Amino acid sequence: MGSKITSIPFKGTPEQEAELLDFIRAHSEDKGALMPVMQKAQEIYGYLPIEVQKMIAIAMDIPLEKVYGVSTFYSQFSLYPKGQYTISVCLGTACYVKGSGDIFAKLQEKLGISGGQTTPDGKFTLLDCRCIGACGLAPVMTINNDVYGRLTVDQIDAILDKYKD
Repeated sequence: MGSKITSIPFKGTPEQEAELLDFIRAHSEDKGALMPVMQKAQEIYGYLPIEVQKMIAIAMDIPLEKVYGVSTFYSQFSLYPKGQYTISVCLGTACYVKGSGDIFAKLQEKLGISGGQTTPDGKFTLLDCRCIGACGLAPVMTINNDVYGRLTVDQIDAILDKYKD
């Protein structure tokens, strides 16, 4: 897969911006407020696009490079919106030896995205994870709160069809 980045336009609202700026003002005296501010911003917007990072940098009077550095260093932050359905494939040892790598590859092929990306229609985000605690059902994937175990590549199409409206 190429390094295709899904570009879903930023759709922040004035209400979201006001909520973020109020939070920043409330923490303006705290020198270590960047992480909590970024966590609050992601809670408000669902992710941290460059537009939100700029708001944080300006409001906190810190360089955009610092905000961007923190947002890309910590895995809790996402620079891209999450899809309506988040597909997470376990690539932990038990699942991997039973074929989860092939399942992940098939999902990338079917969805036309790489791990960590969201389909252009905003429907699916594909992630990999390590051990979700269902090793007895290996290989395992989740779609939001639904768990699918003892998977084979042949089952992927039928499972995805359940989530296509």
